[in-house]
Amino acid sequence: MKKGIHPENYRPVVFKDMSNGDMFLSRSTAKTTETVEFEGETYPVFKLEISNTSHPFYTGKSKLVDTAGRVDKFFTRYGQARKK
Repeated sequence: MKKGIHPENYRPVVFKDMSNGDMFLSRSTAKTTETVEFEGETYPVFKLEISNTSHPFYTGKSKLVDTAGRVDKFFTRYGQARKK
C-alpha cells in the first residue's frame, strides 16, 4: 500500500449492527465518540441499523422493516392500484 495516501484519522473502528448486536472490525475514517471493547482491545464504535448479518438479502429471511409506518403508508397510497 502506498504511504501518505490515507487520511490521518484512518484507524481501526468496530462497526456494530444494532438490530442483532453483531460486531466486526475494519478500518475507517468514520467520526465516533463512543468506544467498545472488542477481542480484548478498546476501539471506537460506529453503530449501524443494518448490516450483512441482518439484511434479508444476505440472510435469506424475508423480513419487512417498518420505520415510522412507511410500509403502511405505501400500501395505503399504492395498494389500491394493485387490486384493480
